[in-house]
Amino acid sequence: MEDKEFTERYTIHRMAEQEIVAAFDCGDEDLNGFILTDAPLYRKEKLAVTYTVFEKSNHNHIVAFFSLSNDRISISDFDSKTKYNRFSRRFNNHKRLKSYPAAKIGRLGVSESLKGMNIGSMLLKFIKLYFTTDNKTGCRFITVDAYAAAIPFYLRNGFVPLNEEDADEPTRLLYFDLNDLDED
Repeated sequence: MEDKEFTERYTIHRMAEQEIVAAFDCGDEDLNGFILTDAPLYRKEKLAVTYTVFEKSNHNHIVAFFSLSNDRISISDFDSKTKYNRFSRRFNNHKRLKSYPAAKIGRLGVSESLKGMNIGSMLLKFIKLYFTTDNKTGCRFITVDAYAAAIPFYLRNGFVPLNEEDADEPTRLLYFDLNDLDED
């Protein structure tokens, strides 16, 4: 699916604080539980903002969702100062900090019926552009604690592991450098 086809067919909607989703199934109980139960609470407590995606022809049928919150990449995320110094070389010497601002993808789910149609990749592209268009928040990175099964999907979309400590864990911290979009 191309960008134009995606925007012609789908709408991305920021959920209101008390908005409830009646039905959604992406095949993962944790992700389903989040959108069906937890998203309004996260919004109310200002922990995350959730966006739903639906077909323009049917506003009652959610085909995907994602949630975003604030994050950072910090010196404490690395198992050694040497690895952090290698990471921070992407910045000018006078801009090397102990942490760098990031936006976190807390949850991302695509309806079972639409898997394999590139919706997830389109959403990642949207999120990347959302934070680079008019530099809304000044964040440099997008992070995600990816489930092991989702890691190949994020890697295909330009994310890389932050460190090797969590290589065998159920989730893995991945990041995308928004400055990489400037190189495309």
